[in-house]
Amino acid sequence: MIETALAFVVALVSGAVPVINIELYLVGAVVAMDDGALVAMAVAAGLGQTLGKLPYYYVGRGTIAVPWLRRKAQTPGKWAARAEGWRRKAEARPLWGAGLVALSSFASVPPFMVVSVLAGVVRMHVVLFSVVTFVTRTARFLIVVFAPAWALSLLP
Repeated sequence: MIETALAFVVALVSGAVPVINIELYLVGAVVAMDDGALVAMAVAAGLGQTLGKLPYYYVGRGTIAVPWLRRKAQTPGKWAARAEGWRRKAEARPLWGAGLVALSSFASVPPFMVVSVLAGVVRMHVVLFSVVTFVTRTARFLIVVFAPAWALSLLP
């Protein structure tokens, strides 16, 4: 139980502070846990990462003020034109935006912190962003916790 709570806390902090790595924490926990605890930890980490990325989403949306980003958005130029183009594309194709969030959340390409801000900029629905993030992050963390055991089972 305490390991699951710690996985949630580490994931929450790592979602907000990108230099903290939840994957390293989870791989380290694999040694001491059984399969049921690993699933719980992966789900807790998925929830923590989802909540940790929401501030970035709200920065992009403009709900949380970041002065330099606000100036960029209000200043006519390439950045504002690109943001408007992405917003129109996301409104026209909502599944495209959800697919980009899913790809980035699962594979971290493009970087998920950037995509989280972009999701806010294009005004993706927060529930859609949260659900896609939770599902794909949890899937990623399930792979992270079960891959070492699977790899060890292949050894003679």
